[in-house]
Amino acid sequence: MEKNAGGSFLLETADPDDIFTPEDMTEEHKLVAKAAEEFLLGEVAPVIDDLEAKKEGLMPQLLRKSAEVGLMGGDIPEEYGGMGLDKISSLIITEKVPLGGPFAVANVDHTGIGSLPIVYFGNDEQKKRYLPGLANGELIGSYALTEPEAGTDALNAKTTATLSEGGKYYILNGEKQFITNAGYADIFITYAKIDGEQFTGFIIDRDSEGLSLGEEEDKMGIRGTSTRSLILDNVKVPVENLLFKPGKGHVVAFNILNIGRYKLGGACVGAAKLALADTIQYAKSRVQFGHPIADFGLIKEKIGEMVIRTFVAESMVYRNAGLIEDRLKDIDMTSPEAGFESARGIEEYATECSINKVYGSEMLDYVVDEAVQIHGGYGYIKDYPVERYYRDSRINRIFEGTNEINRLLILRMLLRRALKGELPLVQAMKQAASDLLKPSGLRQAPQEGMEMLESLTENAKKIGLLVAGAVYQAHPDDLSEQQELIGMISDIIIEIFAMDSLLARVKKMMKRNNGEMPEIPGAIANVYVIDAMMRIERWAKLIFAAVAQGDVLRTQLSALKRLTRYMPVNSVALRRKVADRVLQAGRYLVS
Repeated sequence: MEKNAGGSFLLETADPDDIFTPEDMTEEHKLVAKAAEEFLLGEVAPVIDDLEAKKEGLMPQLLRKSAEVGLMGGDIPEEYGGMGLDKISSLIITEKVPLGGPFAVANVDHTGIGSLPIVYFGNDEQKKRYLPGLANGELIGSYALTEPEAGTDALNAKTTATLSEGGKYYILNGEKQFITNAGYADIFITYAKIDGEQFTGFIIDRDSEGLSLGEEEDKMGIRGTSTRSLILDNVKVPVENLLFKPGKGHVVAFNILNIGRYKLGGACVGAAKLALADTIQYAKSRVQFGHPIADFGLIKEKIGEMVIRTFVAESMVYRNAGLIEDRLKDIDMTSPEAGFESARGIEEYATECSINKVYGSEMLDYVVDEAVQIHGGYGYIKDYPVERYYRDSRINRIFEGTNEINRLLILRMLLRRALKGELPLVQAMKQAASDLLKPSGLRQAPQEGMEMLESLTENAKKIGLLVAGAVYQAHPDDLSEQQELIGMISDIIIEIFAMDSLLARVKKMMKRNNGEMPEIPGAIANVYVIDAMMRIERWAKLIFAAVAQGDVLRTQLSALKRLTRYMPVNSVALRRKVADRVLQAGRYLVS
């Protein structure tokens, strides 16, 4: 197995030196963050109410203005007018854009799924024609995949493409639904089936004859963004606007969605930090019973947990960005083979991208829910930003494939890599099952410190392999039908990646701190790993009970008991410590 291969976190211990963490940011990275923050706080944040009210022309004006500070073309190569930033810088921008409220969704749609299909899969002529405008703000991009009868099941698209008699155009007919940026987009990346068979990507110009838009959707959240239907009525698309290759639209669509998933995780981290900052300030200023509510234990418990989950998600998304950067950094984006090479590089970490999407979106939902709760009645009032944070957060569990679909994909993609010989997963599952019968094969974790946390994380990996193997063995022919079990296995895998990323980050901090565990990150690690083991133990029991009984079940539960045995820590005191640190700082701060 190749070092740092996709999915390898499940089978081996991460080397902290191979993992990118936020503490590894260079001065250049920090300058990118500063420029983005200054623009968003100076130009966008003051007009969020106007954006929410859909003030005519304001969003496209801000998008174009943001191009002046590099917020539109970060992922576009310099050869085509962009900034050519590394994946870390790109993620930093994505993390910062929630400062602009609804601007975040419009920006991420443009810079991600609205531009990257051309960056990675466009030919040189398409790149020269479109990318400079997408980078400098002259063009705004949009991504049109969803249809009334084809959401996550994208290959069920009904939109058709028929080659004209002269062979100069494809004639597209169909409807795309829930299209972000549709009201002011200049180009649309869309998909249609050539002759009703070959699922293919196309670039459509806004002024194409036969293209029209539906009415603006009246949405629960992200109200400041444009969301409309794209109606294609005999739209003539020049043959040179076919994207990548006929019948290969799935290669474009699915790999771009992978990028969108890990970027969405980064945006969720930024939104969580924003909600935390507002909540901390409110808790310190709101006085009840003669004390700021920030002094109360149940409030500190909430704030502490909000910080812990944000820190874990931050560790995961930057690790993933570093892995993708290492894979893609040496690809010549002007090469005709850039699309194939990029697809392979992105697909390598498709599992991790789905993990980040699920964890990040659910982490943010937790954070904004607790933010509203801490604000009490004020959290329900539009005058307070947390009301908007709460509404805007909900879409993230639906964007880029629902979390349910992504949970199914996590295990499916790992098994696919195993069957292709890219990941020795089946062998590892068999070994874990064999170890069940060896008392020495499943060791109890040490009782304290980093050694305990590392051992528990390794035991979690063994549990993941055991439950996956048990389900795989019990349902060899109908595994895809066992969605409830697949979902729980994927939940365990998500927790494993979270624990592994968290510990790799903390160990890297320790290395820089002469072996000493940093106080707040250490507290976060102790609380999170043990809480994660409690969740993993519950899921594993439910899975084993669904596929085994009698002596087999007793053997499995006995092994699980050995793997989940540990000495509890004082998580109440540790959460308070984490909360006290951010309350003192007045914002998210874990150093």
